[in-house]
Amino acid sequence: MENYCAFSQNHKCLKWEDYQLTRHELEEADSLCHGNWIEIQHLHDRIRILETLLTEAGIDFPVI
Repeated sequence: MENYCAFSQNHKCLKWEDYQLTRHELEEADSLCHGNWIEIQHLHDRIRILETLLTEAGIDFPVI
């Protein structure tokens, strides 16, 4: 998409700002999702370690 429109008086695209804002929001959402996924993976690893320790110690825990 370009910031040019042959049909407007100043040749600026009316949708350009919406496009830029949406693109920025998508980049931010992608960054946040990636960070969240990394955190979720670390938490799953921690849960596995804790479950192993509890099992080795003979401690029962609820399984959901």
